[in-house]
Amino acid sequence: MNPDLQGLNLVELIDILEPAPEPAPISMIPQTVGWLWLGLTLVLLAGWLIRRAIKHRQANAYRRAALGALAEAGDDPACVADILRRTALSGFPRGEVAGLTGKDWLHFLDRTMGGDQFSNGAGRVVAQAPYRPVPASLELTRLARDWIVTHKQPKARGLR
Repeated sequence: MNPDLQGLNLVELIDILEPAPEPAPISMIPQTVGWLWLGLTLVLLAGWLIRRAIKHRQANAYRRAALGALAEAGDDPACVADILRRTALSGFPRGEVAGLTGKDWLHFLDRTMGGDQFSNGAGRVVAQAPYRPVPASLELTRLARDWIVTHKQPKARGLR
């Protein structure tokens, strides 16, 4: 042992110690190519998901507009029938929807929503409402709202 250090107590010996040197800063740049590929893949995936969400929102803009018009129309069956017709013309090919009347129109609404609530339920009013007075129906408004939200578009207009 060093003779200069012999008479010192433990606290004095600790004070003599030199502090450990600080390590060099760690670089945040990935050191391998795999991390770069992973980062690029994640950025591309995020871009694709954002693009798909925007296209989905744009494709369903007519549904949001129809729901707004339905809220303003109240329970008037003639207005509800008109909103359903305009919504169908926006979401489906014009040639498939424009010429439908009566039972064919009701069957189209049933087919695109699933079920038979238009042909055999409260939806029968839709075929008559534009042409003659029909009593207001809250059930018809609910059915129309359900059709607007849940109808299935043909595959050609769907997202890709």
